[in-house]
Amino acid sequence: MLTLGIETSCDETGLSLVDNGQVIAETLASQIEIHSVFGGVVPELASREHLKVLPQLFEILLERSKCSPKDIEVIAVTRGPGLLASLLIGLGFAKGLALSLGKNLIGIDHLLAHLLVTDLEQNLEFPCLGLLVSGGHTHLYLIKSFFEFKLLGKTLDDAIGEAFDKVAKMLNLPYPGGVFIDKLAREGKVDKKMFPRPYIDNTNLDFSFSGIKTAVANYLAMHPELIFPRAEENAILLANQEVKDMCASLVYALVESLKIKIRRALKLAKVKGLVVAGGVACNSVLRQELRILCEENNLKCWIPSPKLCTDNGIMIAYLGEIFAKAGFKHDLSLDAIPRGRTIPWDFKKRT
Repeated sequence: MLTLGIETSCDETGLSLVDNGQVIAETLASQIEIHSVFGGVVPELASREHLKVLPQLFEILLERSKCSPKDIEVIAVTRGPGLLASLLIGLGFAKGLALSLGKNLIGIDHLLAHLLVTDLEQNLEFPCLGLLVSGGHTHLYLIKSFFEFKLLGKTLDDAIGEAFDKVAKMLNLPYPGGVFIDKLAREGKVDKKMFPRPYIDNTNLDFSFSGIKTAVANYLAMHPELIFPRAEENAILLANQEVKDMCASLVYALVESLKIKIRRALKLAKVKGLVVAGGVACNSVLRQELRILCEENNLKCWIPSPKLCTDNGIMIAYLGEIFAKAGFKHDLSLDAIPRGRTIPWDFKKRT
């Protein structure tokens, strides 16, 4: 079942064709250079760039796959969560194709697609816990099947990726800063008392990372010499040991807070393993520590390759095909769901 996946939730435009669980072709356009000037994503610029490159990427995808539009059987598109204007660009493109080609349309939850595309590389086993860690979200799910999910906890304010990026901005590291913090942390020594493990003095499974920003800001106010004079790509080469130790201690505090909540969740549900996905799942310390946690609890740990952790069209096409084979679809009334709103389960069953 040749399925087209379209991803435009934030600042990357991704398209892919998947057929029976196999990636036929993919294209991806990043907007990092555009937004790096501003130190973060500018929604209006992001949506304009999606509008500009989406038709071009579709043509490239067809050339690489040696397919024609008529060969496509299902059109899957990210409906949310994300930046509303960006979502609408992808959704409009998908609806136009579905209408002109007479093909089935399926709206996909971007967060669940991140988690479940892991099955493309590693066979997931259900039930499992799902930890989604990205720039805009930190969610913990109980996943019973490809079609059954229960949200156990979510971020109440800043997501873990936002914490990394905002701390990087305080240090005057280049955008996106989470990558630089990870590289610096690898060469640092952890001081477990330097930063608090945020939002753990409770019994719930929610997350909050806004407090870590304040802690870092206070620390840098006392140690202004750690701040780079300007954002440079070779910041890692210029960094002294104190900066590396600070980054290592920051990563430790954030990852430990995740581990505490995961351990709580494991007491509530019997699962076969943990799947971790999202852009922050590229962080080397997080990947290592969560694998160790799973080993300690005799659980399997599934983390996709870094390529599939960031936004891409493959995850949308892969989950779209699974849903289509199960008989799910949407009609042209499908709407976009921005960040902060719950994505409804409003599929229609194919007759």
